[in-house]
Amino acid sequence: MTPDQRPDLRAYADSVRLPFHEVVSGLRDMLGVRLAAYIGGVKSARSVSTWAEGTGTPGEVDRERLRHAFHAAALLRERYDVATVQSWFKGMNPALNNDAPARVLREADLLTGARDVIAVAKAFAHTG
Repeated sequence: MTPDQRPDLRAYADSVRLPFHEVVSGLRDMLGVRLAAYIGGVKSARSVSTWAEGTGTPGEVDRERLRHAFHAAALLRERYDVATVQSWFKGMNPALNNDAPARVLREADLLTGARDVIAVAKAFAHTG
């Protein structure tokens, strides 16, 4: 199967193939600068801007969290508008023990949190 045959493959491919500054720029467009900063482990929106411009990068773990967030956001964005994607990331999610996906990405174990958030994003994107 190619990314054109399965939208979730396109979101995954973009999350790993795009240069990091493009990932952050896309994430900023989909989630907003504050939510991207939260997931990236910083308080300053300026940090997100420097990452999107390619003039700075966060640490390795935060880079991976942001790539996973982009994957989930891109999955959702294929079906929903930006406001819905932002609400989904911020809201309590029953499939994540009523935690917000953004919080799970930021605070949970990197791989476990990413796996859980992406699985829940896929389910929501495909079933609503």
